[in-house]
Amino acid sequence: MKQDSTPDFNHQDAKQKDLLINKSDATNKFLTTNQGIKINDDNNSLKAGERGPSLLEDFILREKITHFDHERIPERIVHARGSGAHGYFEVTNPIPQFTKAGFLQEAGLRTPVFTRFSTVAGSRGSTDLARDVRGFSVKFYTQEGIYDFVGNNIPVFFIQDATKFPDLVHAVKPEPHNEIPQAASAHDTFWDFISLMPESTHMIMWLMSDRSLPRSYRMMEGFGVHTFRFINEQNESHFVKIHWKPKLGTHAVVWDEAQKISGKDPDFHRRDLWEAIEMGNFPEWELGVQIIPEADEHKFEFDLLDPTKIIPEELVPVTIIGKMVLNRNPDNFFAETEQIAFHPGHVVPGIDFTNDPLLQGRLFSYTDTQLSRLGSPNFHEIPINRSISPTHNNQRDGHMRQEINVGRVSYSPNSLGGGCPYQAKIAEGGFASFNERVEAHKVRGRSESFSDHFGQAKLFYNSQSQTEKDHIVRALRFELGKVDTTAIRVRMLGILSQVDTDLAAKVAKGLRLTIPATPEQPMNHGVSPDADLSQEPKSVPSSVESSQALSMINNPTVQPSIESRKVAIICADGVDEQAVLDIKEALLKQSAKGCVIAPYLGVVKGDQGGELAVDFSFLTSSSVLFDAVYIPGGLDLNELSEDGDVTDFLNDAYKHCKVIGAQAGGIELLSGTGFASKIDNEDEGIIVGRDGDNSTFAANFITAMANHRIWSREKTL
Repeated sequence: MKQDSTPDFNHQDAKQKDLLINKSDATNKFLTTNQGIKINDDNNSLKAGERGPSLLEDFILREKITHFDHERIPERIVHARGSGAHGYFEVTNPIPQFTKAGFLQEAGLRTPVFTRFSTVAGSRGSTDLARDVRGFSVKFYTQEGIYDFVGNNIPVFFIQDATKFPDLVHAVKPEPHNEIPQAASAHDTFWDFISLMPESTHMIMWLMSDRSLPRSYRMMEGFGVHTFRFINEQNESHFVKIHWKPKLGTHAVVWDEAQKISGKDPDFHRRDLWEAIEMGNFPEWELGVQIIPEADEHKFEFDLLDPTKIIPEELVPVTIIGKMVLNRNPDNFFAETEQIAFHPGHVVPGIDFTNDPLLQGRLFSYTDTQLSRLGSPNFHEIPINRSISPTHNNQRDGHMRQEINVGRVSYSPNSLGGGCPYQAKIAEGGFASFNERVEAHKVRGRSESFSDHFGQAKLFYNSQSQTEKDHIVRALRFELGKVDTTAIRVRMLGILSQVDTDLAAKVAKGLRLTIPATPEQPMNHGVSPDADLSQEPKSVPSSVESSQALSMINNPTVQPSIESRKVAIICADGVDEQAVLDIKEALLKQSAKGCVIAPYLGVVKGDQGGELAVDFSFLTSSSVLFDAVYIPGGLDLNELSEDGDVTDFLNDAYKHCKVIGAQAGGIELLSGTGFASKIDNEDEGIIVGRDGDNSTFAANFITAMANHRIWSREKTL
């Protein structure tokens, strides 16, 4: 019998085993490329001048991102957990003076779209309710070709240069030695990286705010993050920031609620989007733009090319130019939502790029990622990615090619094919990049104008309500409380102290640590002495001290509404069925929904002999899955006061600042489960009706619900 030559690892000593499996230890070693070349600067891509475009010859950037893009298959490396829907975009305010993009030229013009929302850090099987950035990407199927808006629900990002993106994602992903934790940033490697990257400070304020815990995909904003260009027919350029503003307003859940939702229904956001569309509550957003003339590029105290900065709306208002409505769910999740391929480089004439160094790297990375994930350069032929504008070129063959090209010619120039396909002149709709003048030395560096890392972090924090500030403090206490390395916690306190001393003090109090007198300089870690890592952080006075647009609670632009909200109606045999029917009808008129919750499934018997279908039992549901709770009257409802699940249901609803309504016998149930003092103290979120007037009660209940949450219940830190 032939001997197996494979080494028997069970009989190898530890040292020999390490040699056989080629372990690598980078302790006290220089950083190198995969070819062994020592790297002098790992923080800046090669550019034509400090504010110039990134250069294709940057082999270090290309090697690093190429390897990163191919690390995992087949799910997306980031944004793996997502959900999407079909719809349309309609122009309401054409802007031909700024852009020649055809889909923005005519009021009433509708363009088909597919929108995908996602979390960033977790795998496809992770929870929807992780504290995380949310992806917000829209594929426009325009008559001029595909335009992809590839953004997030937060308008800034962690880093300024694309070469640091693999490092960021490696830091936030589960730690490689034990694959823990999943879909969470509350661990050492993430905060180690962040504490050494002061440019991340602004983004951290957003991430630790309730923006990272949206109530629904339908209730979060979307942002392009980068500054782009609009080009008009006269070849005039304007800088543009792109915003999506939800019709339902911007709302969130609280952290304790998010953790419980993850246990009760990890598909909460996915289910919410699907059910809203199925019920006809079509999600809607307004598309807004901030337009900046080319001549005003340098008029601000921040750099327009810096992806860690916003343009405060007080400086440049957002102009609404259209709306997006999602009105159809996918027929097949994999074929559509999973296989859709976005790319910020998919633009149409009239939209162009800037020299934002993060955007420049993304323009390379996304095609490379799709090649790895979808396995072929023909990913554009998958139905969900296919342009409605005809495609003609000399690209041929490849894995999974679907188009059948006829004729003998597949090159240009040619005479055998009559010179076809022709190149289009600009006047004929041909795409031409903006003729920006670039004259600079090749450098690995960053403009001095990128070095204010704390000014806008202060602006964001100062713009929050006290409730929102407290939530940021609690989030930081939780996240840093999960960090085992004390030095990392202390380093982060030094960062926070440069944002707001009160913020740092409250976080330090929760960690029982002292804020360092002098914040540690990140420049001391992992770089050669002569490397121009980034400009030393500096403080630049802001022309705007606070902005209401940055607060979800103080933002005055959204009218109170309960549209598409869900109300838990607690029932049992003997319930006042007319009261239940009346509240359900009142909610339905406001495009909301009432769901009957009982100790059992099936039906409950009403006091008039009728029956009410039960939607959920207490075992299969929880108050965290609803926006408010209602308890109708009924002689037998008092039996529920002995049920611990009912008590937990009500206590959680109260703890999470939700409206609780009760009538008649329902008030007795509420009082019997520990809410008597709260009723007596006239909590504005506890609505009681003792007079039997169902219509007046419903009106008061709905008015209270429209305020979203009763934040006054929370104890101020």
